[in-house]
Amino acid sequence: MTEYRVMMETAALFSRSSSVWMRNAQVWSKLAGSSLLGSFAEPLFYLFALGYGLGQFIGSVEGVSYIVFLASGILSTSAMNTATFEGLYLAYTRMEVQRTWDGMLSTPLGVTDIVLGEVMWMGTKSVISAIAILLVTALSGFVESVSALWVLPIAFLTGCCFGSVALTVTALSRSYDFFMYYLSLVVTPMVLLSGVFFPLASLPETVQGLVAFLPLYHVVEMVRPLMTGGVPGSLLLHLFVPAVYCLFFISLAISLLKRRLLN
Repeated sequence: MTEYRVMMETAALFSRSSSVWMRNAQVWSKLAGSSLLGSFAEPLFYLFALGYGLGQFIGSVEGVSYIVFLASGILSTSAMNTATFEGLYLAYTRMEVQRTWDGMLSTPLGVTDIVLGEVMWMGTKSVISAIAILLVTALSGFVESVSALWVLPIAFLTGCCFGSVALTVTALSRSYDFFMYYLSLVVTPMVLLSGVFFPLASLPETVQGLVAFLPLYHVVEMVRPLMTGGVPGSLLLHLFVPAVYCLFFISLAISLLKRRLLN
């Protein structure tokens, strides 16, 4: 009976969270065109500008052309940035400006349902972004294996991971300006140090040891082999780190938002 009750409670939680996901999906669908353009126009600009520009001087990196090497890093950061933007600016708007979450809390939905639904939506947005970039890079000849399709579930995990972190920042924020601290002091250094633009081996060993704790590094380490025809090494470790970040920050976001929304 206990197992049955747990299963029923889990199904009910998923159903309630899915209603939050569905609400966000319906709103997004009304502006899907402009949203898609914004999701991959900038990363593709970086890919082609840096890939062809710096690629002329760099040549090959780890046995592939620089633009192929860069493509996997750009896809990874795009999945991260999409979820981060959603979890910061758009989630804050729903929470503080539009008061959408207050309206949800007047229904049978609770804070846990809202957070889980939002995180699932952020993971979905990251997959949409990854599909767009993967399609363009594949048509451009920068994807070397059909195994690249496996980056899509990784993109979902990436979105859930960074979306949950962003929701935690949002729960602490009192204005949009607060987000610049997180973007400047956390996101930007992580992008620069996680092997997106150059191999991690180029960094001092001490820095390499610290980078191993960054979730984006593990995402890149999974995505790059899949897009270049290889097989990710230490796959369980690379999945474990962003998954732990995700679970920890979901719990933290729920706790902080209960304090903020229910008191």
